[in-house]
Amino acid sequence: MRVVLPGKPQAKLQAFCTAQWEGQRLVAYASGNALIILGSPHDLIQTIYHDGSPAVDAVAVDESTGKIATCDSEEVHIYRPYGRKEGALRWSLQCTLRIPDEKRGFLTLSWGSDEELLVGSTSLRLFQTVDEEMMIWSRQLSKPAKFASFSPDAGLVASTGLYDRLIKLWRRQSFGADDTRFDFTYLLHPKTVTSVQWRKPHDREQSIDNVLYSICADHKVRIWASTVPHGLQVLQLWAEIDMQESIQPRQIQSTSQLKERYAFIIDSHDFIFATERAMQAASDGNPEENHALEHLIEIAKRNPEVCVVLDGRGNMSAWGLESIGCKTKKPANKFNIAHVENFSLSKLQVANADESNLQFLNFCNRELNSTFTLLVHHFDGRIEWLEGRVDELFDPSPRRNRLQTKAIWTGHDGSVKKIIRNRSGTALLSRTNDNEGLLWKQKSSRSGMTLSRYSSLSCADHIHRTCLLEEGDFVVNLHHHSISVWDMRASVATMAACSNFEVEGKLLCLLLLREPDLLSSSFYVSAITSRMKGIVWKIQLKSTDHWKAKSEKRSDTTIIQFCSFDLKVQEDLQFMLPVDPAGSPSITSSFLDTFAKTTAISYTNNGVLCAWAAVIEVEKSSVNWVVTSRVETGIQDPSLASGSSIRKTAVVDAARTGLTIWDASSGQLEYDVRYGVQDLVQDLDWSSTPDDQSILAVGFPHNVVILSQMRFDYINTGPAWTPIRQILIRESTPHPIGDSTWLGSGNLVIGSGNQLYIYDQNVSTSDEFIMDLSIPVHTHRSMTIFDLVTYLNGPLPVFHPQFLAQCMLAGKLVQVQKIIISLHKNLKFFSDGDELDSFVSLPIDSFFTEPQSLPNAAKKEMRSSYADFIEESEPETVTEDLAASLNGHLAKLALPHLSSQEQIHLADIIECVATAEKQRRSMDDNAMRYLLFFRQYMLRKGQAPASRVGITWREIVWAYHSNSQDILVHLVSKQFQGRMLWKHARESGMFMWMADLSALRAQFEVIARNEYTKTDEKNPIDCSLYYLALKKKNVLMGLWRMASWNREQSSTQKLLSNNFQEPRWKTAALKNAYALLGKRRFEYAAAFFLLAGNLHDAVNVCAHQLQDLQLAVAIARVYEGDDGLVLRSLLEDKILPQAALEGNRWLATWTFWMLGRRDMAVRVLISPVYTLLDTPETPNLQSRSYLANDPALIVLYKQLREKTLQTLQGASKISPRAEWEFVIQNARLYDLRNWEFLVQPRELPRKHSRKASVPDLRKMLRRRSSLVVDDLSSPESPKQQRGLRVPPQKVFEEPDTDSLLDNFGF
Repeated sequence: MRVVLPGKPQAKLQAFCTAQWEGQRLVAYASGNALIILGSPHDLIQTIYHDGSPAVDAVAVDESTGKIATCDSEEVHIYRPYGRKEGALRWSLQCTLRIPDEKRGFLTLSWGSDEELLVGSTSLRLFQTVDEEMMIWSRQLSKPAKFASFSPDAGLVASTGLYDRLIKLWRRQSFGADDTRFDFTYLLHPKTVTSVQWRKPHDREQSIDNVLYSICADHKVRIWASTVPHGLQVLQLWAEIDMQESIQPRQIQSTSQLKERYAFIIDSHDFIFATERAMQAASDGNPEENHALEHLIEIAKRNPEVCVVLDGRGNMSAWGLESIGCKTKKPANKFNIAHVENFSLSKLQVANADESNLQFLNFCNRELNSTFTLLVHHFDGRIEWLEGRVDELFDPSPRRNRLQTKAIWTGHDGSVKKIIRNRSGTALLSRTNDNEGLLWKQKSSRSGMTLSRYSSLSCADHIHRTCLLEEGDFVVNLHHHSISVWDMRASVATMAACSNFEVEGKLLCLLLLREPDLLSSSFYVSAITSRMKGIVWKIQLKSTDHWKAKSEKRSDTTIIQFCSFDLKVQEDLQFMLPVDPAGSPSITSSFLDTFAKTTAISYTNNGVLCAWAAVIEVEKSSVNWVVTSRVETGIQDPSLASGSSIRKTAVVDAARTGLTIWDASSGQLEYDVRYGVQDLVQDLDWSSTPDDQSILAVGFPHNVVILSQMRFDYINTGPAWTPIRQILIRESTPHPIGDSTWLGSGNLVIGSGNQLYIYDQNVSTSDEFIMDLSIPVHTHRSMTIFDLVTYLNGPLPVFHPQFLAQCMLAGKLVQVQKIIISLHKNLKFFSDGDELDSFVSLPIDSFFTEPQSLPNAAKKEMRSSYADFIEESEPETVTEDLAASLNGHLAKLALPHLSSQEQIHLADIIECVATAEKQRRSMDDNAMRYLLFFRQYMLRKGQAPASRVGITWREIVWAYHSNSQDILVHLVSKQFQGRMLWKHARESGMFMWMADLSALRAQFEVIARNEYTKTDEKNPIDCSLYYLALKKKNVLMGLWRMASWNREQSSTQKLLSNNFQEPRWKTAALKNAYALLGKRRFEYAAAFFLLAGNLHDAVNVCAHQLQDLQLAVAIARVYEGDDGLVLRSLLEDKILPQAALEGNRWLATWTFWMLGRRDMAVRVLISPVYTLLDTPETPNLQSRSYLANDPALIVLYKQLREKTLQTLQGASKISPRAEWEFVIQNARLYDLRNWEFLVQPRELPRKHSRKASVPDLRKMLRRRSSLVVDDLSSPESPKQQRGLRVPPQKVFEEPDTDSLLDNFGF
């Protein structure tokens, strides 16, 4: 639901009207140069702007056709309705009438019969607007018209001029378009006429006497009716009501209050409808006697018109007017209905007397659930919608809240340029281009959260920047050469203090550095320029507490220059701006370090993003600044940026179509998205949940997309941010969005044109964005945005598949099995709707201690004959039977905290754990990790075949460093029923992680045979590449002999029978290869390159044309082994730059290990890939992504750093600080899930001697694992350096603790 502040209504008598058209209530009013059309308190139907035109003066709605006419001082615009039957009611411009008056005056509008429009200015003009606009009558006036209104039957027109005591009553003598004539008479008044109104019939078909109500400056309401049918005057004075005498207040009032009187008329049909609705409400509610209602029922039987008189102090008098006109046969009567008190209208302090005027409209719709509605037009810039029961309104007994305020329509009369909020998000200031501002404060109502207008500000100087103090009670405005403080506690703001200044450079921002606390009672604000120079001001506010102000000996607001500073930044800054307040409130601290609360962010043209913090030193009269974070984004010339106080920063590129979100603490990219050219990003606003989960509103010209932070999903490489809501305003207004901001409650305020839109914090679960997330919201129709974000990025239950996957990567398979077994136990008696413990009844301390798993032998000894008699309720491990039983429960039940897709993933993990447990005795941990995720990939592939191409390089690296590869090969082949094709091998990454070249070539030959037999025709072309890579041309020739059906058989056999060692036949093979490239038969072309002995070109075709990097590596390994130059060139020239470009550390560590650079394979796990290359490739945004910092990297780092002397050497080149930051960063990524990583790393040598090129690795081996491979002296051959799987000749053994010699066997 949204609340709309449609705009400030014009302080003019005809700028506001209402009508009932075909059962639709329409309320239209003018705001600046805009027409606002509403259907209910919070239903904004349409906003129409007259760009480039003066302010709209008058609005009129035709009840018969629904047409709306507006006019300014120059033109009349007529709008025609459309789309009502389709449920999308809108108005479009039908025509524009130019008023050719030399002297511009007031314009009035009134609709007559047959779509005739009366326009009053210095003359009266009548237009026909059925098809083509045509003026059918005109008459010059002595004075510009103030009122000109048709009677309901269009037979009379009442007009009066400015400050006129006469009402000119025009009587229509003919209705023809060709011959329209009027004559007129006068209705004399003793003083200036201030209001004219006709009595309205029940509907336009009803025929009633014309009755005119006029209000004069003598405070009397006069009723004019045709009492003498054949008299000279059309209307005669029927009665008058003295508003001064009608209300005799009990309290003593001032002279101005005594004269303050207002009146409005309730037509008889509206009064009767309202009484019927009150009877219905009374019968449905309290059955007690209601004397006020009984009184009104008796009055309603007399069918009177009701005149209501009010004063400014809450006193009200109601008068009944019975039997008006000559058609009624009953005697005329004027009688009193009620005198009531405590009917107060909200009135603000106004700057001039004209703004104190009030205008009233009322109605009661025919719907059964409708109530009496009173619309009050305050000329201070508000329209108030009041609803209630008419018996409560006229109840003479003391009563509060006789009518309920449903909405207050207000706002600006110019386009909103900027919206600034205070830190708590409870107050905001909206500002226009004319340096006029409105202060709004958050307010709860029955219809939801809304904004209440609190104060208005008008400044003669240009306002450059603004900030709010003391919950919006004071506002600081920064001008070009001065700074001012404004007191906003009254309805009209006043300047409290001002100070002039001179500073070098262009003003960039205004920052609130410090608020009052126990140490200081002053505010400190700062302005910074483009030259990185700034000034700090100290602001002492006038206290709202009289005794506090007296004790502090101050009563006036003061602003003094506290200090000036120079940040001394040499970089070319593009902008510097304050961060959006988000997260928990900041605490003032005297410490200034990288953990200090961020105050501002700056951005250079070269893409360097810095976060700044500041501390005020009151004693030294100075300010200290520090850069809390620095991120090189690589985005050139950004157009927009915004940061939050919890160190999230969004940056928009120069084209305004690309958005990136960065974590300033870690410098990693969390989100990167490109929008269409038509969607230019123009605004960014941060908010957060109470537990510091970030929310970002991305503003476009006509819509706002809200992004929510999500959990880092390294398993499925999911996005870290996702859109959860889109707000479209084009249907309500054509004006582009000016600015937007968040309230502290999660409501979003959007300023567009004159209007403010307040969207509540509830998000519909039927929204397409929410449906795409597949989250378990089926039990809720809506949920707050805070609850939704907390679900997307909040704590996980231990049985969540993402948590279980991270546990498996961390080697906690025993813990995973405990969770699954406990979940199975909890689900035995679980039913839909029950609560499920997030820890599945496991003690919480079990997640912070290393689980003790007994060896299999020990377990076997415990299972003695006596143990067989013990009935175990649950097995000790996850067996296939337990997995099948648990998955059966999951198929029937909907677990809380899990979506349906996550529940499917949980079932996959349970099945994978059971499969891995079956093979646990014959596999090491790395093989288990690979098998778990390979099985999971295969299961998900069957559910969504197009979801992913294959397993990731993470799983390939686990298998590469496994000593159980032969078992993995068997299990992978078994997964494909022994019919493994190359596409299956690519999915499994087999030829990337197999270490034994003999086994690799044997498996490659299996692939070749399967490729040959995959079709019934058995085409030799399908296997040519594989057999030629194996250098088995003779086998391929034999296959061609059997391919008699192939038309290429004879020519291919003839070609293959030649000796390709000869240059002639090499050239022939190359020609065939290039010809096949031209025909885009890339795989067959690569085979002919191999036939010619050109491995380099064959590998290039696989890597570039086929886009199959694994095939290129596999062919190179099979053809020339792991020592070949082509493989080394492919690894160094293709794969390493690709890893650097993508920031893929898994691919990089595998590549370095294949190259024999095991020290680099360890270093790259911590350092960015591009920093370790001799010719660093320019990294793209993907290389800075959070996915490059997979927390499982620390598990691999822990394995490899102590494996060989080369890896120890690589680890020694990593500084202790870098290693510590790596550990802390990964602990942060685990998000309090794997606390064992929050352990300070062991101390490494901090400084090395300049003379020593290599540190003493023997000292690093003390108290480490028992076996470390010595590979420093081995040649740099990948084949010879793969010593992990061959028993080493020299190993290091853990020395005896009593030994005095530190001899490790060198």
